[in-house]
Amino acid sequence: MSNLLDFFIRHKNTLLFLLLLALSLGFTFQTHSYQKSKFISSTNAVSGGFYKWDTGAKAYFNLKGENERLIEENKRLRQNLYNLGVARDSIEWIEDTLFYDTPYKIYNAKVIANRYRGLDNYILIDKGAMDGIEPELGVATPEGILGVVEDVSRHYARVISVLNSNLAINAQLKKSEHFGTLSWDGQDPNILNLIDIPRTATVSKGDTIMTNGRSLIFPKGILIGVVDKAKIRSGQNYYDIRVKLFNDMTAIENVYVIKNASRPEADSLRYRNEK
Repeated sequence: MSNLLDFFIRHKNTLLFLLLLALSLGFTFQTHSYQKSKFISSTNAVSGGFYKWDTGAKAYFNLKGENERLIEENKRLRQNLYNLGVARDSIEWIEDTLFYDTPYKIYNAKVIANRYRGLDNYILIDKGAMDGIEPELGVATPEGILGVVEDVSRHYARVISVLNSNLAINAQLKKSEHFGTLSWDGQDPNILNLIDIPRTATVSKGDTIMTNGRSLIFPKGILIGVVDKAKIRSGQNYYDIRVKLFNDMTAIENVYVIKNASRPEADSLRYRNEK
């Protein structure tokens, strides 16, 4: 207590000056509207800057949660589009759902390992049997197809990448019903080869290639890429087409696993005579 009294005694003049200054400023702001408005404006600027910084900081730390929310929302929207037979966001591909019932279900997953430099590449995702994932489900991103689930454990799944020489996918030209087989030759991770498109088809550089739904793994209309080169070899009746992928296969993070609930019924009829 004595130390506190000593402090006030030593600094009585300074404290008195600050008290009188505060009182004079208070009277000035109360009686002069101009000075009052300037004071309020300056305090608002300071507090506004602080709140802006605080909001920005909170937004930064909430990015992960917001990103996950957007992924979940995108999953629901994409699932609805697949069930309507819509190619990405293009309304021209809507089918009559009374006659084209495709009950696709979508699962979110993240890539935890991605090989793209070998001849037969695989991708590992963080969802497995406990999450409803099973073999022969299609895997895609918002930009296009990625591969097909080959094997699953309780919490993980291994995906055969489109950059695998053992994987062949049915694909077609978006502007027509001509379809063929898509595969990889082990060269450029951005390029796949499309064969069996007949020479009667009109093919031009930049034409869009998409899935055609014939395998029951991918719904019709998922975009794959664009024609980079197309030529007919001498004496042949089919095109050799190089397709530039929409996906950057070297930078994949969030993916969608696509399950066709009607596939077991279709397969039971397709393979009945093979048993």
